[in-house]
Amino acid sequence: MSEHHSQPRREFLQNGLIAAAAITGSDALLRPSVVSAAQPSRRSEPANVPPHVEVEYDGFSRFQPSRGNDPDSDFYLGKLVPGFRKPEDGPASFVAPDLEKLAYTERNGVKEFQLIAQPVTREFLPGYPMKVWGFNGSMPGPTIEVTQGDRVRIVVHNELPEDTTVHWHGFELPIQQDGASTLTQNPIKPGKSYVYEFDIHEEGTFFYHTHVAMQEAFGMVGWFIVHPKKVFSPPVDRDFGLIFQNFHIKPNQTISDSWAMDWNWHTINGRSGPFTTPLVVKHGERVRIRIMNFAPMQHHPIHLHGHTFWVTGHEGARIPKSAWIPRNTELIAVAQASSFEFIANNPGDWMLHCHMTHHMMNHMVKHVGPRLRQGEQVDRYLANIDSRPSVDFTREDQGFDVPGYPQGMKGMSMSEDFMKAIWSRKEVRGMRATAMMSVKGLMTTLRVLPDDLYDRVMTSGESVPKGAVFEEIVKRFGNPATYQKAPMPMMHKGQ
Repeated sequence: MSEHHSQPRREFLQNGLIAAAAITGSDALLRPSVVSAAQPSRRSEPANVPPHVEVEYDGFSRFQPSRGNDPDSDFYLGKLVPGFRKPEDGPASFVAPDLEKLAYTERNGVKEFQLIAQPVTREFLPGYPMKVWGFNGSMPGPTIEVTQGDRVRIVVHNELPEDTTVHWHGFELPIQQDGASTLTQNPIKPGKSYVYEFDIHEEGTFFYHTHVAMQEAFGMVGWFIVHPKKVFSPPVDRDFGLIFQNFHIKPNQTISDSWAMDWNWHTINGRSGPFTTPLVVKHGERVRIRIMNFAPMQHHPIHLHGHTFWVTGHEGARIPKSAWIPRNTELIAVAQASSFEFIANNPGDWMLHCHMTHHMMNHMVKHVGPRLRQGEQVDRYLANIDSRPSVDFTREDQGFDVPGYPQGMKGMSMSEDFMKAIWSRKEVRGMRATAMMSVKGLMTTLRVLPDDLYDRVMTSGESVPKGAVFEEIVKRFGNPATYQKAPMPMMHKGQ
């Protein structure tokens, strides 16, 4: 470790962090309990710091929010602070939550992939299956992951009812492999196949998609990630990918209107919040998040809570370090991708979302009938659909004295099966009982967890009570005296 550790930093670590060994086998750690300021603090140096990295770099701390001493320093805001992974370990595996990777067969030194364009049913939310188009049974399609210098052969099979082609977005390849429909090749007819083959000299964030415009609006896209031969410095511990998309699906339909000029369903990797799967990382790790905007015509200002990140790349290439920009919100336009890197030095459950207000909600539709009513039930309307009952316009709530009231959107109906599906994923274990109420549309979460809590959530396989992990983070890093537990909603099996 560095010899320049400051005393305040050491006191923070001693009072805020806990070694995994101190709690091994402790069931009391995650039991629901009343958080009390009188509980004794646990004291220990962090347990997850390998000898080849430091806790502090020129005033920037790996384990607490900090800026650093000098904006011109390589370590300001964690800019070049390494992760725990060594360069000789190779690149971290790319993870696109809720999406699979496309397998390949090695044939005479060529990596051969089978890509099937086909109609797909994708469950945007539990109980909300939507009819879209994609690849290999998925929307977005499966991730193609290769290494710089590989030669690839991609056999595209068309199981759609109409012509299609596939474009390899951003690659510098021979003109016959570009996939621009009719400009460079004849379209792939229904039931037919086409072979694309080319060498990859690039490295970076790419994607593939149909080059038929309305098919793009119907969802036909997938990641194409190329790892560099020489691992980027500093190497990251986690490498995530999120594809943002928009669809227009009317209330009584499951098929998107690709001709629409506005959009009311929003997905990340094919799922809407709160069905989006959280990104779970360990406290102190270096994290990369690649975000690609495949919305038909809407930009996305992406905001990360609790951290400041460096913009280190776009879909074109890695950005030279001298041009990296520190941000907490990055505007990503249609068909563009941005890569963020940061040190996860602020424990907690943090939102990651588009900041367009209409993109932070699911299935926005215009209201039918009275837009303001005191009751939520529509039974009296359904009892006689031929005669609409009169509307009571009296307003006893004093809020109606304020112009514009109400503006709060009504929440979606969350059935027992809906909630069971939402809470059945390991990545959400121990989050606040009300956490899912705040995650909608183009929203997901980044969970930064100390080693022991990460293991409880991701590898233990045990049942973790709602709120238990969040409360433990409050005990270690927050102010337990002011914490208010979330009201416990209905319980589900396994919770």
